[in-house]
Amino acid sequence: MRRRELLLLGTGIMAARAVRAQQKAMPVIGFLGCTSPDLYGPVVAAFRQGLTETGYVERKNLAVEYRWVLGDYDRLSALAADLVRRNVAVIAAVGNPAVAAAKGATSTVPIVFGIGGDPVELGFVTSLARPSGNLTGVTIINVELIPKRFELISELVPWARVIALLVNPNNPGSERIIQDLQEAARTRGRDLVILKAGTEAEIDAASASLAQPQSGVLVVGSDQFFFSRREQLVTLAARHAVPAIYQWREFPEAGGLISYGSRLTEAWRQAGAYVGRILAGAKPADLPVQQPTIFELVINLKTAKALGLTVPPSILARADEVIE
Repeated sequence: MRRRELLLLGTGIMAARAVRAQQKAMPVIGFLGCTSPDLYGPVVAAFRQGLTETGYVERKNLAVEYRWVLGDYDRLSALAADLVRRNVAVIAAVGNPAVAAAKGATSTVPIVFGIGGDPVELGFVTSLARPSGNLTGVTIINVELIPKRFELISELVPWARVIALLVNPNNPGSERIIQDLQEAARTRGRDLVILKAGTEAEIDAASASLAQPQSGVLVVGSDQFFFSRREQLVTLAARHAVPAIYQWREFPEAGGLISYGSRLTEAWRQAGAYVGRILAGAKPADLPVQQPTIFELVINLKTAKALGLTVPPSILARADEVIE
């Protein structure tokens, strides 16, 4: 073989090895979601934005293994274990059940979470400032806002004597939600009815209670599965003409009455940035848990009119967005 051909062959081999080495070096992260990708499109987009802000672009210098359970929380543990077996560099976990499953699967792989409760109370971290261990992330502070949502719906529908609370029994934060609303209802002298649903069929079954004449208003508990079923929940509330309050703006945007909470997409932009920082060498224990600083009140006036409600000026004045 001629010298020129040998040089070309050697160059080709070296280039191929370089490509293989680059591909091997590309980090892989796991994304564990409680619902489905089509219903969580804006959240995934925000997560990717956070990654991009820290220099990581999916399919360019980063690979993502997505795992979705479509509301079947019983599958989370197996999927979390699968991600660990695949040696992912980081696991991003959406929602309390997903975080619990990821934490149970590994004590070494970094986990970045997005949850609706207190991560210290839930046992995910030892403190917000110094999480310790392999977990950190963003708390959306949804569970703690249940009493505030109760106050808002009571102000909007002051004559309602019965409060229905919908929770997902598969969510570890549900007991805290029930306790907080029980206390709030007791203080205001209201009766509380607990409705439980962890599947689409159970949501339909629970909604039958809303058809009862004594049902006043509905408070929808904070849960990723409920977020994915927002169209169903909004439709059922409209069908039974029950005023309902939700955790995120996506509900009134879908036709729901009112929502109060943090912006979910902003939380997951922050989570994506944390994943990028960990890939760059940061340790989860050194990254304080992020908390929202802005909370949004969104009300749908069209829905209020359909329910025969007049929105008090006090609520309109505080609203961050009014949908007409």
